[in-house]
Amino acid sequence: MANWKIDHDRPGCIGCGACAAVNPDFWTMSPADGKSDLVGSASTKEGEEVVREQLEMDELNGNKEAAESCPVNVIHIIDLKTGQKII
Repeated sequence: MANWKIDHDRPGCIGCGACAAVNPDFWTMSPADGKSDLVGSASTKEGEEVVREQLEMDELNGNKEAAESCPVNVIHIIDLKTGQKII
């Protein structure tokens, strides 16, 4: 069972590429608009966030690094047990 999820506020992304450089297995840069995309994710109904709810322990550290490297703080990791943002 997944313990964390990633919320990505994609409209706020400035396309710097830090997340993709730090964790290319999870993050890519869109050729359409230059913003980051979370691999294997789905957009919310409004198309404003990209959410992935299947983050396991072995995937946590690389995504924490990606979130910490983001200069505009649009990547968040949520603890599914408590509902709190850890990043």
